[in-house]
Order: sequence, then C-alpha cells, then structure tokens
Amino acid sequence: MNDLTAVTSFSNLTYDQIKVGASVEVAHSVTRDDVALLALVSGDASVLAADGQPAGQREPVCEGVSAEALIHGVLKRRLPGPGTTIVAHHLEYAGQVSMGDQLLAKVTVVDKQPPDRLVMDCVVTRGKTVLLNGRVTVAAPSHNQTVDQRDPPAVILRRNDVFGKLFSACEDTPPVPCAVVHPCDADSLAGALEAARHGLIEPVLVGPRAKIQAVAKAGGWDISGFRLEDTEHSHAAAERAVALARSGEVQALMKGSLHTDELMAAVVPSATGLRTGRRISHVFVMDVPTYPRMLLVTDAAVNISPSIEDKLDIVQNAIDLAHVLGVPEPRVAILAAVETVNPEMQATIDAAMLCKMADRGQITGGIVDGPLAFDNAVSVEAARTKHIQSAVAGLADILVVPNIEAGNMVAKQLQYLAGADSAGIVLGTRVPIVLTSRADSVRTRLASTAVLKLLAHSRAKAASNA
Repeated sequence: MNDLTAVTSFSNLTYDQIKVGASVEVAHSVTRDDVALLALVSGDASVLAADGQPAGQREPVCEGVSAEALIHGVLKRRLPGPGTTIVAHHLEYAGQVSMGDQLLAKVTVVDKQPPDRLVMDCVVTRGKTVLLNGRVTVAAPSHNQTVDQRDPPAVILRRNDVFGKLFSACEDTPPVPCAVVHPCDADSLAGALEAARHGLIEPVLVGPRAKIQAVAKAGGWDISGFRLEDTEHSHAAAERAVALARSGEVQALMKGSLHTDELMAAVVPSATGLRTGRRISHVFVMDVPTYPRMLLVTDAAVNISPSIEDKLDIVQNAIDLAHVLGVPEPRVAILAAVETVNPEMQATIDAAMLCKMADRGQITGGIVDGPLAFDNAVSVEAARTKHIQSAVAGLADILVVPNIEAGNMVAKQLQYLAGADSAGIVLGTRVPIVLTSRADSVRTRLASTAVLKLLAHSRAKAASNA
C-alpha cells in the first residue's frame, strides 16, 4: 500500500493477466491544491471562495468528486493501470473531503466480461467512515506498458489571477505615450513592441538610432511606425526621456538596456528630474499562486535603508497604488522579525511609529498594523496561533519591508520558491516608471506595463478633475 504521488513509474496488467479477486489499496493525504483543482474541474465555486478567508471560516472542502478522482487514479495507474478506459460506474457518496484528510482507496476485481471488460468493486474510507462505495466497469489494456513519472508536469494553481485582472482593467483605455529608454537589446525592444501590440503603450524609442534600428532588423521587427528620439548614448537617452516626461510629451517611462542607476540619476535631480514632494519608492505587484489576493511588496529596489520619514512616503505610495489597482482599503503589514516592539530592533520601533502616524491621519487610505513577522502577515492560522488580534494579520495586501535587503529576499523567495510572478513600478515621480529586468518573462513585462497604464490614466483623470 502506498501513495500514488510517491510512485515514480506505473506498469499495467492486461485482461488475461488479471484474475477475479485481484485487489490493490492506495493511501492518499488530501492537499489544499487537490481540493481546489477538483473544485475548478467540477465547478464548485464555494470551495475556492472558502480558501484564504479570515479566522473562523471553514477550511475548503470538496464533495465526493475528490474520492471519485482518487478511485480513477488507482484504476488508471495501478489496477489495471496505464491504458485503462473507464466505461461505466455506479458510485454512492457519503460525506465531504477536506484538506489534510487521510484517505484509503481500495479496488477489487469482482467480475470479468470478455473480451476486455472488468467490473471493479471500489471503496474510499477515512478511518472508519466510508466516503465512497460502488462499482466501476473498465476496458482493460490490450498490451503491457510502463509509464515513467519521475518528472511529472508542474501544476501551478493561481487562487487569484492578479495579472489577468490587470490586463482586463486596461482593455477600455487608450495606450499611454511612453518613453522607452535605450532599447538597445532584443529583450528590451521586444518587450516594448509587445506592450504596444497589446495596446498598453504608444512607445517613443529613445536612444542611439543606429543601435535601435540594428536590433530591430536582427529581430525582424518593423519600427517605422514609432517615434524614435536619437541620442548619443545611454546617459543622454535617460536625460532626453526625462525631458519628454517633464514637457508632457510622454506620460510614463520604461527602462531599456541601460543600468537602473543611469536612468534614476536623470530622474532624481530636483531641478531637471521627475521628483515630487514624495520620496521615490518601488513596489512589486505580486501574483502569488498560494495567496488568495494581490500582494504588494515595498521597497525592494530603490531605498536602501529608509528612515522613518522615508517609510511614511513608501507606505503612502503603496496605498495610493493599491487604490488604483482596485483595493479600496488595503491592509498594510509593517514587517519585522517579531510581532512585538523591541527597543533593540529598529524595525519594530519604526513599525509602531508608522501605526501611530496612521492613527493620527499622517497615513491615509489603508489599515496599517505592525510590527508583524512575515508569517503573521500572510497566514491567518499563524496569527491565530500567536493570538494576534488584528484586522491586517493574515490578510495583508501590502508588505512594507524594513530595508532593501529584506525586500529583495522576500520578493525573490516568493518568485523562486512560491512560483510568484512580479510586476514592478516606481512611484513618487511625476510619471510612473517601469524598471524591467533581463530576467523578466513576457508576462511579467506586460503586467508591469499594465500597472503603468492604469496609474498613468488615473493620474491624468485626477489632473483633469483638479
């Protein structure tokens, strides 16, 4: 007896090789993804709606379809095995299957019907409780085979398709004039052209004309329909793009193949750059498969060791972005290593100060709480275990990190260990800025541009109403 997920290969038996009375048992521990995936297939919306809810809500459960799927898996993998076709079944269900349940499935051959039919008695139990009972008729395989599953296909279940919603929100708005700064490699130019193809931006290509045209020719891309601002080198491209934004000719900037420091050096100066009264900060907009809502992480890219005054703007920038992205009252978790204020840990002191600033109206538009450790910020169960009473704990929309090292680690761990996709945007400037990376996928680049578009249109609307 073993778990189907622990076996790396499966071999079958043909009709002639199977005798009446042959039987197999398989144990399986039900995971959260088991329940959610089966709910998607069966159309049970109430199951997914229960996932990620506040404390006191029931864990997601699934009706008998989960036990039935386990039986089908046993038949198609173990007895008879690969090549089996299910012809008919009559099954009775009793009870629900929940995350963490330990199930035992048993199938037994009770009849053989030439030339290839087998009647299987099937039962699934949880302890002494029978969840499924009945019979299934199958057509046995005609020849022997072994299926290797040492490298099964990866399945990522996104509980909240953040990027899909961003793209949908952009559909009814015109593209944004955007300066693409020094798009002198294939990735940066292709990203800009793909964003234009999807109606997200109207690119203005800023950089050395000969280099940009050479990249376009090598990629087989026609850029004749786009404005091209010729500059001598990358520094000049950054300065020209900033000037275009200051004059109102473009409403956004997108980094090309130059270094981030080069672009930001042109953005930061008070007299000639794009600074506002706010501290410039960066926000990652994250689509985390295991988290049931959009997650914003700030600041993991611009501010190295922000002061409390800097953090005040970092928090407000993120809240304002959340409003644009459709979160009317975001829950803001100020992260630290612990959830209590410790005079020897500056991050906890800053968190307490930010919470009091929110109480006094110095931060508006969101619910702010901290210090909170990462687990308490994103897990209702962790917060419940530690007896944390908070409107934010376990339900955070925004994670505010203590410094750039912590932010970088949080964002990259979510990307590489939790399968998260992350869009990024620079805030606190006259126009939104996307800092693309060579490691960004097409989906990530488009999502970042979608955020840029939504933000640019929101600012234009606010300016027209002022």
